[in-house]
Amino acid sequence: MSRLTAEFWVSAYLTRLRLRDIPAFVTAKGDLTAGAVLVKLNTLDGQARAFQRSFDLMTGERAWVVLAEGAEADVDAAIARQRSFDPDLWVIEVEDRAGRHLLEEDGLAG
Repeated sequence: MSRLTAEFWVSAYLTRLRLRDIPAFVTAKGDLTAGAVLVKLNTLDGQARAFQRSFDLMTGERAWVVLAEGAEADVDAAIARQRSFDPDLWVIEVEDRAGRHLLEEDGLAG
């Protein structure tokens, strides 16, 4: 089974968010084919969470896990550190007061 390119996945994710009227923006564009993706959830109250995809070696499944959470400035610093290690990293910022990010929905783990 072939994997989706990072660019295709990001485009599909942004479309899914747009269809639910959840604002989201690409704040860092990574490698079009194989770049990893971080999703920052900004709840517009000074707090944020950053999610990254994780791979379970035992099951072969992918899941979204929290990389950092707390004050938005602290989450931004964690994202900046990740980008310093991986310049091919995509960063998507989702803005939603209710904390919706849709990452738990079917089709978004892969």
